Amino acid sequence: MTRYILSRILQMIPVIFIVTFFIFSITLLLPGDPAIAMLGEQASQEDLQALREKMGLNLPIPIQYGRWVAHVATGDLGVSLRSSEPVLDMIIGRAPVTLELTLFSILIGIAIGVPTGVLSAIRRNSWADAGSSVVAMGALAIPNFWFGIILIMFFSVYLRWLPSSGYVPFLSNPLGNVTAMILPSITLGGGLAALIMRQTRSSLLTVLTADYVRTARAKGAREPRVIVRHALRNALLPVVTVIGLQVGTLLGGAVVTETVFSMPGVGRMLIEGIFTRDFPAVQGAILFLILGILVVNLLTDLAYFVLDKRISR
Repeated sequence: MTRYILSRILQMIPVIFIVTFFIFSITLLLPGDPAIAMLGEQASQEDLQALREKMGLNLPIPIQYGRWVAHVATGDLGVSLRSSEPVLDMIIGRAPVTLELTLFSILIGIAIGVPTGVLSAIRRNSWADAGSSVVAMGALAIPNFWFGIILIMFFSVYLRWLPSSGYVPFLSNPLGNVTAMILPSITLGGGLAALIMRQTRSSLLTVLTADYVRTARAKGAREPRVIVRHALRNALLPVVTVIGLQVGTLLGGAVVTETVFSMPGVGRMLIEGIFTRDFPAVQGAILFLILGILVVNLLTDLAYFVLDKRISR
């Protein structure tokens, strides 16, 4: 296990270098001049040129990239052009919001998708199966931003049950934190729940026809035990893969969801950085999201060992 983890971490190193290259290249393609963004349109050409030399913008692109990677390796992600705040401090302050939103969305997706998928599989071709399939297809077809606006209109504007925007730290107000996270988490976790439901149903239908399931039934095991102990555990491997792959989609969807619900997360930081031409903030936010995806992929592979001990061989 330890050797496998170390090998996976070593494999992540070249991926991180490739990712940093693309992040740096993409920000160079964004329109706008960082010097003008800092000094304003009325700044003189002499002041703009002096700032470009200070920031190293007049250097060749490979040298700029090398300097940026060297600073990133030491934990220096630069300074925001808009607020003059260190980008690393901005990410540390906003990361808990994005991570909490992603975690809640995953929990909602699992809590809804797995039981619904099991119910659809054991009651195949029933009204419950047909209804859950229709709802799942609808959830996959609805864009996150539109779904979020509909939830705000219904639960916040008409019913006035939940807040429409904002974020409350958990330590300062646990109830307010959970209340503020309900609508964004449902918005982001609805599509994941639909994917998990479809994958659970498909995997469980395949496993239910396996020989060991028929043997368990022949031994007189009760049907709930057959489903949970023998069938579901083996059917969860593809589901875990889907969840791991969808975490990247959740982090990307958090960019839109945080903007819709005015949440001070890394996703909203990325959007604000793009609109204000805050290149260091954009680079830091993208790097954080991609590193999160790499870590989740590693955790997904480790989850296979927990579900199926044979994989360790």
